[in-house]
Amino acid sequence: MGCFNMTFAEKVKFARGKLQLSQIELAKLLNVTNVTINRWEVKGIKPSFLAEQRFNALCEEKGIQFD
Repeated sequence: MGCFNMTFAEKVKFARGKLQLSQIELAKLLNVTNVTINRWEVKGIKPSFLAEQRFNALCEEKGIQFD
């Protein structure tokens, strides 16, 4: 899967895989619930602006790039 046209759901799954985190662990890092992570991944729900910023900051900190 190319990283250029990934949906947010695909980015979350990709990042979790790279970081070897469960939905619960990622949720704690992003200060959201694991239900929220599941909704992002399974239902394609878009995150709030702040949650997306925290996700992007975590990915940058951990060296995960999507473009």
